[in-house]
Amino acid sequence: MSKIAVVYWSGSGNTETMAEEIAKTCNADLYHASDFNAELMSGYEAIAFGCPSMGSEELEDGEFAPMFDSVKGKLSGKKIALFGSYDWGDGEWMRNWQEDCEGLGIRLVADGLICHLMPDIDGLAACRELGHKLASE
Repeated sequence: MSKIAVVYWSGSGNTETMAEEIAKTCNADLYHASDFNAELMSGYEAIAFGCPSMGSEELEDGEFAPMFDSVKGKLSGKKIALFGSYDWGDGEWMRNWQEDCEGLGIRLVADGLICHLMPDIDGLAACRELGHKLASE
């Protein structure tokens, strides 16, 4: 079984709920973005990164974006998943984030998972599915 990390930032708790569901499904270590770095990353074969849509559909720029920018160049060869929640818009932040990763040659195990506000029954099921993909890919 792969050693898996789930790394997230959450302002309202919605993305945190997604992170917890993914982590418990694939028996992953759970990290807040401020507690994760490239040194920790080396011990994991698979990592799910979670961040809600902020501002004009962008990643949270105080803690999450700086952390992700510091590790994204070292994600090649790892199984990666992206997830997050949003309140308005159409998921542009996730599409842009996914395109950025693909442009760097990062292998995503699935399309980015987004949930509107707090994940509902279907959203939680999608989180579990993403956890299974991380564990089995």
